[in-house]
Amino acid sequence: MTEPRLTRRHLLCCGAAAVAGLFTSLDAGASPFRATCAGALPPELARHELVARSFDGLDAHALWDVHTHLLGTGDSGSGCTIHPAMNQWWRPTEVLRKRMILGAACVAADAPSVDRAYVDRLRTLAADFPAGARWLLFAFDRAHDDAGLALPDSTTFHVPDAYAEKISSTAPERFGWVASIHPYREDALVRLDAARAAGAVAVKWLPSAMNIDLASPRCGAFYDRLAQSGMPLIVHCGEEQAAPGAGRHDFGNPLLVRVPLSRGVRVIVAHCATLGEADDLDQPRRPRRLAFELFARIMDEREHEGRLFGDISAVFQANRPESAWHELLARQDWHPRLLHGSDYPLPGVGPLYRLGKLVRAGLLDAALVPTLEAVRGHNPLLFDLMLKRALRERGQGFDARVFATRAMFAPP
Repeated sequence: MTEPRLTRRHLLCCGAAAVAGLFTSLDAGASPFRATCAGALPPELARHELVARSFDGLDAHALWDVHTHLLGTGDSGSGCTIHPAMNQWWRPTEVLRKRMILGAACVAADAPSVDRAYVDRLRTLAADFPAGARWLLFAFDRAHDDAGLALPDSTTFHVPDAYAEKISSTAPERFGWVASIHPYREDALVRLDAARAAGAVAVKWLPSAMNIDLASPRCGAFYDRLAQSGMPLIVHCGEEQAAPGAGRHDFGNPLLVRVPLSRGVRVIVAHCATLGEADDLDQPRRPRRLAFELFARIMDEREHEGRLFGDISAVFQANRPESAWHELLARQDWHPRLLHGSDYPLPGVGPLYRLGKLVRAGLLDAALVPTLEAVRGHNPLLFDLMLKRALRERGQGFDARVFATRAMFAPP
């Protein structure tokens, strides 16, 4: 196989597509750098009825955000890296990608340490939540080739397991951590055992970026060890725009998760595969379908009950299909298998959320919009939770069990 590489052409094409997708979601006059860094939540907002109502019926100690990105540049000795193209002015789409992501996390361009500023901001946002609420911080392994060798040129960003463990250990009452281990690595099983022993509660893969074929026999031993460990696999399915990496979009097909499911692995499909299309592998001619439609198909396959789940991070962004919004809210039978996650820092990217579109879809009361936007300016994490709690399909919102995610990762 030819090694996937983040070549200049690939960076420009993928970056341009991602930025184009982002800008098509803009309201008239909106800016991708709309401020969501207005400082501490003012008392009048902190005491607002809508904020309090968002926690009604929830056990804060069961409220674990299952999809939180940990990022950095390595300037604190963290071992984190970002692709060099993100600092090269002649690759403007990649520079813009970095600017948007760090801007969403309120990390200033002249911050003495990007690593520390990113974590400090996350701690600040978490302080607005009741005691017990936690965030699962993602490590992110490099892309690897089919022989298990690392591909730095095809890695958009890298966050070592050790760093995710370290940051979570500084505030265990607020943070847990999720390992990321490429299954083709020679030491994959050793790393998996070590991560479990160090307190990792799950493993995260982004197959298209990392070059992981979920159906490859190379993953078999990893699946077996993962099933034995009891840790779930959080796997991104559908199109990926934020981290192009190896660019293997065919590896994001939701139907491929049947393979780890068949080996006894509990699988969480990130974002419920709500972005993009994939081949319908169940049909001889493999027509293209919405990735969400394929996710819905396997959710309704009875043999996967108890092992297949979906996280609802990012699903109400403006670039997701409205049909998915309605179905996720309406399918009450799915709610025990849906898990709250924020996809932080993306709730801080201005144009990704268009509340007016949710109002027009009949899912959000227009009277709530000013308060939601005001909260978002100070705390995008709180905004994300409040929005999900406020949405209604024919008067019915998400069941409280969607937000009681702790049981997925730890005994109640």
